[in-house]
Amino acid sequence: MGSSRWTPIAGWAAATATSIVLASVAILPVLRASEPRDSALAQLPAAATSFPVPLPSVTTAPGTQRPATSPTSRRPRTTAPTSKATTTRPATKTTTPPTTTEDGWTVTTAEDGLRTYVRTFQVEGGQAVIKMTSDAVVTLVTATPAEGFAVQKVQDSPDNLAVYFNETNHSFIIHATWFNDKPFAEVSEIGQ
Repeated sequence: MGSSRWTPIAGWAAATATSIVLASVAILPVLRASEPRDSALAQLPAAATSFPVPLPSVTTAPGTQRPATSPTSRRPRTTAPTSKATTTRPATKTTTPPTTTEDGWTVTTAEDGLRTYVRTFQVEGGQAVIKMTSDAVVTLVTATPAEGFAVQKVQDSPDNLAVYFNETNHSFIIHATWFNDKPFAEVSEIGQ
């Protein structure tokens, strides 16, 4: 009989979470149709814009390729080699893609021209790292809720993502979307 005490509370919590999700989905057409404003982004703390530099990639020098390996038999050698030939490996060059910062996003451009935007968002409810690419794909890299908060990810299309940090009667929402050929993010707080 003790579990029936919690039924109204569980129902209320489910209804509250559902209304938050529905409100977020309902506002998406409005957000996509309006011009983004940077005022919401300016309210983020300075720590929200820092991100570690990406690791360097290894490329092969132009004109040098590794020889293709062909299947060979595993029979033992019947004759000794006549001379020892020494081979040297081609030099490899490590390059780090140039990194810039645009509107708080750390931007790297790959050799194929694809731009990657990464940004850390820090709110009272937790921290999220979001990545966008210039081919309009938004990805949640990590989301770590603060103590007492739960995290929820809502993504209705590849170019639109919302991260919720929820506690009872209180939520922080980080909404990130690809808009006008660049990343756009807005942080909201609902309840108290």
